[in-house]
Amino acid sequence: MAVGSASNTAGQASLTKRLGWTFLILCCYRIGVHVPIPGVDAAALASFFESMSGTLFSLFDMFSGGGLSNVSVFALGVMPYISASIIMQLLQVVSPDIKRMAREEGQAGRRKITQWTRYLTVLITLVQGLGIAVGLENMTSPAGTPVVLVPGWHFRLVTMMTFTAGSVLVMWLGEQITERGIGNGISLIIFCGIVVGIPRGIIHSFQLIQAGDISIFMAVLILVFMAAVLVAIVFVERAQRRIPISYAKRQIGRKMYGGQNSHLPLRLNTAGVIPPIFASSLLLFPATIGQFSSNDYVKMAADWFSPHGLAYNVLYVALMFFFCYFYTAIIFDPKDMAENLKKNGGFIPGIRPGEKTQEYIDTVLSRLTLSGATYISIVCLLPMLLISKFNVPFYYGGTSLLILVGVAMDFMNQVESHMISSQYQGLMAKARKSGRL
Repeated sequence: MAVGSASNTAGQASLTKRLGWTFLILCCYRIGVHVPIPGVDAAALASFFESMSGTLFSLFDMFSGGGLSNVSVFALGVMPYISASIIMQLLQVVSPDIKRMAREEGQAGRRKITQWTRYLTVLITLVQGLGIAVGLENMTSPAGTPVVLVPGWHFRLVTMMTFTAGSVLVMWLGEQITERGIGNGISLIIFCGIVVGIPRGIIHSFQLIQAGDISIFMAVLILVFMAAVLVAIVFVERAQRRIPISYAKRQIGRKMYGGQNSHLPLRLNTAGVIPPIFASSLLLFPATIGQFSSNDYVKMAADWFSPHGLAYNVLYVALMFFFCYFYTAIIFDPKDMAENLKKNGGFIPGIRPGEKTQEYIDTVLSRLTLSGATYISIVCLLPMLLISKFNVPFYYGGTSLLILVGVAMDFMNQVESHMISSQYQGLMAKARKSGRL
């Protein structure tokens, strides 16, 4: 009993340590969000961004945790890293060499791809940093005060280097959470950025109610709608399609193995929160740069891709469908599944092993992915209609709700896995101790 108790205590201490690391790193990230870059008039900047409230900029600022509105060292947040990850995953499909490196070279190949992703993140951050620096130089407050105190190449280079250092640090913080903490570090950083903005969104909602822009009845209706969407997200995220698997009996020596029934669980939303995050990262930055520009044609193009615009929503849905199928194809390979089942003596009742099993799994995955992509699109678009029609704050959007629920469920699943693992280790230690006695 003492051995099992000691093992459980050690497991709980390990879980507490990981939770502590996660909280500490997220606190460091939040501190960096409030460190501004040099050469910017803070008052003029705040006045300018107040006039941008409720636009596409609000969503981009949500993903950066408020770093963009502060023009802090973490202004770009995790978006360059996400963009680099998208490019590297697309290259795995296009380039056979990169695909072979990711699948056949094991840990060494994955480390090399991770290193290339980091280099590409730096390159993307330099380009985006230059674009934002030029945009800041063209920005003025509603009173006509320039945002940048001393424009020129000195300011641009300093801004580029500052943003690059900040994005690399955010990327490193996310990796530290993944390795030393609990959960996916990049997803938790985005989750943290959304959560800290919820109080501001609630305050803004009360201000709209007091000003008469939103009636009490409409506010209650929005709360009911949000609760319904929340319940629907939790229900669908836990939904599975279980393919029955049977194992043939095999005799090894004098023992008989197999003859059991199991199932292959396939989630309805296999891609999780990746499609809306990837789609948003591709749409947000060009539109935000367009809002910074003073060119009339660039502003017109930015208006076309505003959240309430038809072009933005159509392209947003198309990208989400693409990333749902793309990410599912990366995670699941029906050919590998069919081969593994055949090697282990498993088969789907009524389906011949081998090629027919591969075709069946591929068909089921395609149907599930279509349903999952449709569900994600509905969740992300319906609240956006409320935003455009009833001036609801952006934090109540479907994208933010989907990310919040998805990341929270993944985090709790990993905490539960650590707890079960510590209990299992305690039982094994107790069994070993009893065996020696």
